[in-house]
Amino acid sequence: MTTHRRTGQAGRIIAAVADVMAFILVLWILMYLLDANRGNALVQFVQDSAHWLAGWSHDLFTFDQDWARVVAGYGLAAVVYLLVGRTLANRVRR
Repeated sequence: MTTHRRTGQAGRIIAAVADVMAFILVLWILMYLLDANRGNALVQFVQDSAHWLAGWSHDLFTFDQDWARVVAGYGLAAVVYLLVGRTLANRVRR
């Protein structure tokens, strides 16, 4: 009974971390598209965090439009984090 509770809790933690990572990436995409003030501390924090999280997919695509590169690169990272995080969480719960 105790092992089942621990694995369930570990799965929830993994899923929550993946959700937060994806949320930061999607938030940066929205801030970029809405032309948020880059001088603002919160915007800068979200941008820095998203850039670090999507370092592997940043500038992966070479669209002519900047907004398309941001949506594709950061969006891909968000989807991958959600898929991997949810898959790991489900495996841990079993």
